[in-house]
Amino acid sequence: MIPVATQALVMRSAALVARGLRDLSRESNWLVKKVFAGRAGQVAVSPAGQVCALSPLVRQGSESIALYDVELGVPLLALAVPGDSSVAAPGKPAAFAWSPTGQHLVAAWGGWLPELHAFDLHAKKFLGAFGDYANFPSHLAWSDEENYFAAASSGAGSASVRLWAVSRRGSGEMLFAAEPLSELTLEACRAWPEWRPEQRSDSREDGAADGSDADGADFADSAEPAGFRRSAFSPDEGSLACVVEIEGEWADDSLAILEIPSLRKQNVFHAQGHITDLAWTYDSRQIIFCSAGQASRLTADTMEPEPLPFGAELCACHPHLPICLCFSSWLKNSAKGRLFLVDLNRLKIFDEYAAEGVVDLRWSLDGSKAYAVTSDGLAYLYEPPLL
Repeated sequence: MIPVATQALVMRSAALVARGLRDLSRESNWLVKKVFAGRAGQVAVSPAGQVCALSPLVRQGSESIALYDVELGVPLLALAVPGDSSVAAPGKPAAFAWSPTGQHLVAAWGGWLPELHAFDLHAKKFLGAFGDYANFPSHLAWSDEENYFAAASSGAGSASVRLWAVSRRGSGEMLFAAEPLSELTLEACRAWPEWRPEQRSDSREDGAADGSDADGADFADSAEPAGFRRSAFSPDEGSLACVVEIEGEWADDSLAILEIPSLRKQNVFHAQGHITDLAWTYDSRQIIFCSAGQASRLTADTMEPEPLPFGAELCACHPHLPICLCFSSWLKNSAKGRLFLVDLNRLKIFDEYAAEGVVDLRWSLDGSKAYAVTSDGLAYLYEPPLL
């Protein structure tokens, strides 16, 4: 027994009562909320149930970045950077990354200067800019313990993966240095032996020997990295898994495992098709990834892949259980998609819900609920009785 402030007890009791009343009025573990009206060009949900969106409320031919609360379904505030316009013409690129606690947000937007911008949302304060770039970020990611931050970019020239260490933790203080702690450039990645023709499979070489598969072999051998896409830190912060985009519309992406904090290559896995999402299991031993609509599991140490018995384009692993939340835009015998929970030990789907247009998934910090948001402003909340 420990003493607890009266106010804290009241707040926790109120939350439990509200949850109990909600559970009595529904038969499903899923709730659907309308967060905003219209359609957003970029959306990201936080572990605390807040949504950052490139505002779908286009007024007088302009857009802005706004925050919304999933539970309340109301706008919280608009993000602004001193000296830059808070609105811009529609169609500007945007990228957002929430910290695991939901306190901090890093954002890049075509309406601002080409830098990464950090915000403390508890203090409602812009902390500053860092990491100026030539190529707009293709993906931003935080580590689970908030000790590291990564920014990946694609395209010719200065595409790279850059890593920052969190330098300060005080409320309202800038978290990052201007320059990254380490960087993997596209030029350095292209020098890896994985892209050399002699590293290709013997089967394709045998097929090309009699001319039966020469065109296919030439295409594969000429493929090389074009940039970096989605990335994810292992929960133990020892590795960063990053998608290496291969040139060509029908090319197969690769998945690179990079050492933290040096960003030296540890392993490379060649997938089939373009990789649309990836997530580490809670024990940092496996990676769930989605490519060409198929979900697979990869053991990080051996790089041995295992196709999973379901399709998915998005995935999010539970923070401390062998459970994965997935989204598939296509369901067999139906034009609709679904959200579903998978037991990764038994490979069984144990809860699902019809859904369309989901673009981001996230578990809460304690794993008691999960969020899925669409570009049309819908939020799906998964709240099981016990998890």
